[in-house]
Amino acid sequence: MRLILLILVILLAMLQYRLWSSDGSVAEVWSLQRAIGKQQQEILTLKERNRTLDAEVKDLKQGVAAIEERARRDLGMIKKGETYYQTTDE
Repeated sequence: MRLILLILVILLAMLQYRLWSSDGSVAEVWSLQRAIGKQQQEILTLKERNRTLDAEVKDLKQGVAAIEERARRDLGMIKKGETYYQTTDE
């Protein structure tokens, strides 16, 4: 009887060891789930950024107003007949 109990305890210990510390262990699964969560969040962020860039590209391809706004803001361009005023901070 004691021998059977000892064998069962040893088997239980071996199974517990595999459960907590070998490949596919509970700790590894938790770690992988956290990594998946981080990756999914990064994917959502990148998808949102891609949507914004895609909208900007479409706007630049289709609309002259977007190109004009960019030229005015980034390059300081003005239309014919407009007067350019530059102010300085003291």
